[in-house]
Amino acid sequence: MNSLTRREALRVGGLGAVGLSLPQLLAAEASAGNLSSSGLAAKADACIVLFLNGGPSHLDMWDMKPSGPVEIRGEFNPISSSLGGVSVSEHLPRLSRQMHRVTLVRSMNHSVNNSHAAAVYAALTGHDRGEQGGGAKPNDHPPPGAVLSKLRPPRAGSLPYVTLPYKTKEGAGGPLQPGFLAGFIGATYDPFWVLDDPNSPKFHVRNLSLPAGMAEQRMHERGQLLSSLDRGLERKADRTLAAMNGFQRQAFDLLTSNDAQQAFRLEREPAAVRDRYGRNIYGQSALLARRLIEAGTRMVTVSWAPDANATWDTHGQNFQKLKKTLLPQFDAACGSLIEDLHQRGRLDRTLIAVLGDFGRTPKINKNAGRDHWNACYSILLIGGGVKQGFVYGASDRTGSLPIESPISPGDIVATIYRLLGVDHRHVLYDSLERPHTIVPKARVTRELLA
Repeated sequence: MNSLTRREALRVGGLGAVGLSLPQLLAAEASAGNLSSSGLAAKADACIVLFLNGGPSHLDMWDMKPSGPVEIRGEFNPISSSLGGVSVSEHLPRLSRQMHRVTLVRSMNHSVNNSHAAAVYAALTGHDRGEQGGGAKPNDHPPPGAVLSKLRPPRAGSLPYVTLPYKTKEGAGGPLQPGFLAGFIGATYDPFWVLDDPNSPKFHVRNLSLPAGMAEQRMHERGQLLSSLDRGLERKADRTLAAMNGFQRQAFDLLTSNDAQQAFRLEREPAAVRDRYGRNIYGQSALLARRLIEAGTRMVTVSWAPDANATWDTHGQNFQKLKKTLLPQFDAACGSLIEDLHQRGRLDRTLIAVLGDFGRTPKINKNAGRDHWNACYSILLIGGGVKQGFVYGASDRTGSLPIESPISPGDIVATIYRLLGVDHRHVLYDSLERPHTIVPKARVTRELLA
């Protein structure tokens, strides 16, 4: 089956049936291949990725070395957590009270070069692209959000895969980082981007709103037109037109879906809840992620930086940036997200993955910062079928290398797929009908599973 290109889609279906811009997002390409779910029993229905873009410092967050020399241990003190024997940074008090629900992996490492682009791609897809940068490419491997959109689509009227609040660049003014787009399975499965600040009083999701002057009655009439087209195309058995009309139908469903519309209405959250997540772009993005999951979205990725050098890439003034901004914002967002999902009865079926490109160097540099370090770092997995109150792996006395149970980004991605009911060995096809295993050089780390 030949793929339906963006140009063909717009020529055949245009914007005529709905008259809006959303179909352009939905109808970019129909990828080739006859794919189906692998039939694994899913332990989680949805996933929220908090991606600490730039590389968070494991040594100053959750793998601290208080007995090490000052040039390694840094300025922060550890505090006890709700998980006996496990301490975290003094600047993570809210998360410290949730650690009994967390799996902490302290032995992450990869051989990917220390550039952000390559490491982000590895963290989000499980693949090493083997180069320094160059932006997202059409032949990239897809991340789990795109794969879930294809193999485990949500109910009609739900956004399958959302990324916010930035299209993170490789560097200021640079190209889009690889790892977020659907790559070779086709732009149909790219994320729905939410690029307006959810902390703004004027927050507005443009692609899910009716144009000025279009009444609901007019939308209803166009819905009836789409139904007529559906019946006509069924009679004609015209697959190309039917496919395009399917995209238009999906656009219509989203534009008229009460769930999709309500998810973005953050003003309906109690002020105290919004305050608890933090009145900043990242805290409100985490709250919006929770609301999207509750509305049926399979995966939400919060990319915590406008560009790779902007936030967690703390080459200079590491401790000031962490203390004043990064850790308080992350603590409020992540701690509140865990607590809310637990209280609302959703944590068991929602996986939270706190990931990053790599860690930071054990030795503090001359600028009071830490540099890129891919040889050892930490991540968190919470809910969605992982063990509660569990520490996997260990680093050496300086946090430089794993000394127990080393694990790669590919293994983590494979494990995320398993939790979400997809076999990482499943084969996907590109537009030329070439087969690609989702994550071939990886294993599901069953020790992490509940």
